[in-house]
Amino acid sequence: MEKMELIAPCHFGLESVLKREVLDLGYEIASVDDGRVSFWGDAQAICDANIFLRTAERVLLKVGAFKAETFEELFDKTRALPWERYIPKNGKFWVTKAASVKSKLFSPSDIQSIMKKAMVERLKEYYGLEWFPEDGASYPIRVFLMKDVVTIGIDTSGVSLHKRGYRQMKVKAPITETLAAALIMLTPWKKERILVDPFCGSGTFPIEAAMMAANMAPGMNRSFLAEEWDNLIPKKAWYDALDEANDLVDVNVSVDIQGYDIDAEAVKAARQNAKDAGVDHLIHFQERAVKDLRHPKKYGFIITNPPYGERLEEKKNLPELYREFGESFRLLDSWSAYMITSYEDAERYFGCKADKNRKIYNGMLKTYFYQFMGPKPPKRG
Repeated sequence: MEKMELIAPCHFGLESVLKREVLDLGYEIASVDDGRVSFWGDAQAICDANIFLRTAERVLLKVGAFKAETFEELFDKTRALPWERYIPKNGKFWVTKAASVKSKLFSPSDIQSIMKKAMVERLKEYYGLEWFPEDGASYPIRVFLMKDVVTIGIDTSGVSLHKRGYRQMKVKAPITETLAAALIMLTPWKKERILVDPFCGSGTFPIEAAMMAANMAPGMNRSFLAEEWDNLIPKKAWYDALDEANDLVDVNVSVDIQGYDIDAEAVKAARQNAKDAGVDHLIHFQERAVKDLRHPKKYGFIITNPPYGERLEEKKNLPELYREFGESFRLLDSWSAYMITSYEDAERYFGCKADKNRKIYNGMLKTYFYQFMGPKPPKRG
């Protein structure tokens, strides 16, 4: 199959995690930039990336990149790209998103309409048509401009990859599935070790951890836009990727994963989400306040997303909440704790300085991933 360049966007600050995932799938990295990893692959790679990558937001098929400082340049260079290679005569195509950073062209709506016109002109010429029915498969185009360099990709995923299909029940301020998976992968947690999330909300951290432990591919139970692209991807490629994903699953894995929350509704939602993900038998959820966090075993992990206090009335409760969290953590002999928060005084009230902290953008919100490392367990003889 023909080699193509694929682009996988991710959260800013987590490119290294996604790069490792792509390499583990056996594909060659083309480049790593802020918020995205590009790699080389064939049609099979599009299926594999969508089904297996835990930390990518979507998978784009790169059509081209060029420099453009004027709309005329944008039109001419977009028109020069080989659109007929990707979009069939009846394909539905439009520029669904344009983002511009530090570039002379910055109006998304103008960029979108000019590029669509250029594509139409190119395809008119190639197919000898004056009008396109656009009643076939969808080929949504995403474009980002950075310092006047225009990068264009066709979205193969459709709905963002963080939507695994299990989180129907939502609570306020949830963490996305892709971000939760990436943060777990930044820790040394392995399925043999205990994992507790004392602020579990809708259960995303415990569910993502359980899916990793059971070797469940995140995209197994959903569909993707490119499944309709018969002109580019043979149906067999999707079946092969799904067969491989199914073969890898081990639902009988033995784990100790727990999720607590003070909110009974959140715990109920988390249980339902875990059930929908097929991992409810691997997680123990309980209504419990962080001040009551206890565990008899040693060398466990806490990975959590405590409240940030985005609303003013909640902010006043944060010092006490983080203080209680810190006190509970100090009672857990030899445990490690990892928390993502935008609360500036997190370390101060938690009561100790993190061994490491990492800046991560959760959407537009700047957060820090604080890492309090416990000792490593002794090696078994």
